[in-house]
Amino acid sequence: MSEVNTKAKSVAQKVFGVEENSAANMNKSKLSKYNDTAIRMFHTRVLTPKELLFPAIGEFASQMFAALGQYRTLYFVNVLKIDMVYVVFVLTLIGIYDVINNPLMGMVYDRTRTRWGKSRPYIIFSAIPYFLSTVALYCGAIFFTDSAGNDPRKIVFIFVTLFIEETFSTIYSMPRGTIVSLQTCNPKDRINVGLFQQYIGKMGANVIFVFFLPLMELSNKGYINLPLSWVFFILAAAAGIAGAIGNISMAIICKERIILQQKPAPIHKAFFYMLKNKHLLRIYIFEFFFSFWSDGGYKWDVVTQQEIFGGSIPTFIAYLPYTILDVASIGLIPKISKIFKNNTRNAFIFIRFWDLICSLIMVILCCSFMDQKNRWLLIGIYAFFYGLNGLNNGPANVFVAELGREINDYTEYVTGERPDGMITILYSLIVKITAPLNSLLTIFLFKWSGYDTTITMLPWSQGSKVIYQKVFFLFIGVTLLPQFIKVIPYFFYDIVGEKREKMYIELNARRALIASEQKSDEEALVDELAESIASQVGVEDNN
Repeated sequence: MSEVNTKAKSVAQKVFGVEENSAANMNKSKLSKYNDTAIRMFHTRVLTPKELLFPAIGEFASQMFAALGQYRTLYFVNVLKIDMVYVVFVLTLIGIYDVINNPLMGMVYDRTRTRWGKSRPYIIFSAIPYFLSTVALYCGAIFFTDSAGNDPRKIVFIFVTLFIEETFSTIYSMPRGTIVSLQTCNPKDRINVGLFQQYIGKMGANVIFVFFLPLMELSNKGYINLPLSWVFFILAAAAGIAGAIGNISMAIICKERIILQQKPAPIHKAFFYMLKNKHLLRIYIFEFFFSFWSDGGYKWDVVTQQEIFGGSIPTFIAYLPYTILDVASIGLIPKISKIFKNNTRNAFIFIRFWDLICSLIMVILCCSFMDQKNRWLLIGIYAFFYGLNGLNNGPANVFVAELGREINDYTEYVTGERPDGMITILYSLIVKITAPLNSLLTIFLFKWSGYDTTITMLPWSQGSKVIYQKVFFLFIGVTLLPQFIKVIPYFFYDIVGEKREKMYIELNARRALIASEQKSDEEALVDELAESIASQVGVEDNN
């Protein structure tokens, strides 16, 4: 019986067990001689000014496309004039394709080791086809000018272009999202990169917002003869050129310094390694049960801005406090960190509840006073409470990004493997698996709203208080429950204080050990480590 138990335990170890040389399992005496190097790697900032700036330039371009992507459903329904049911059907098919495509890319990415790093080659060679295919998507309305909502040519067109775009998006987006974690071991470096990305990236998004809404309004009111099809094409082309140049430049300039084991674990083990990360597992569970949540799939913010607020100028006033306080919120980062004694988890939970309370009050008041004659009162309520949300944006975005990186680092700490690809893919797979339910809810909520997309977007053009109450609820209120629920896993997050520092020191010591052991076969990798350590010491001496 004992022999059977031993064999069963051996099989379980081979299938589920972590690497013996993981930082959590490794003999501490073996790591101790690298402790000084590990401490330097954790406490010393090593990124050059270019390495801080260029990820932000790449983010600027990416956010231009992301901002344009927020109007994609509006483009399909109002510009290409495809019936909403067909749009949902096509997006569901693309979601099914993702279920196959994404895991394959995740497995390939996790096993990638090159002299240029893990992420950089993918970004360099996939950025152009990804951005080019997205530009092609927004060219469709120039060639398909009929208004038939069931035209098979238009339906096939968006399916093919979305299929190509999604293929290259998978190849590009995953490395693009994890490269910061591979640049440096120093938390302050990573937070600063995130901070630059946030604010410069928002400038890219604002380029789209500043031009799109006024052009749409002027076109709808007949002041200019510029069809929305050309507005989408021009903005997409500008975003595509900036995106390709910005992200390729980032990948060339930014260096990956994180030392990974050269022989990744087998794929089946890497998958189960994620189950070893209790923090990640909790987040997955909550994501799964609420990822189906939908806002109706339409651009309710555009409807609110054009029809409830009354156009670009009132919208500018409504968003002005948020715009100002969003930038000013950068000054709150050190203050909130100090208040919560550098406990990023507690600071993030506090900020998230702050946002939820502001949003809830805003929804209740705006829906209560919803009326055309109360337009400026609605604008004032929105400006005040949305401004309060903007006041914590800097800390919120920086803290949540660093929490995500810490959770991924914890996987490497307890298992010895870094399955960034599979971790990223599982997030998207959860969304894809629940996509059918999400699609049904999207169609239901869209019909529930009673909103008529055939009516031109002009102030109060729907003529119904109830419709606009539903529109505003779908714009703000429908997101409140999942946001509240998704905070719960962070109450159990315990990588804080001394435990967090101990984890990083042992993890970095293991990385240094791996580099040392690979010296005979991977001299370039060791030289890179030596160069990194030398730069760390130089920076430390200058300070």
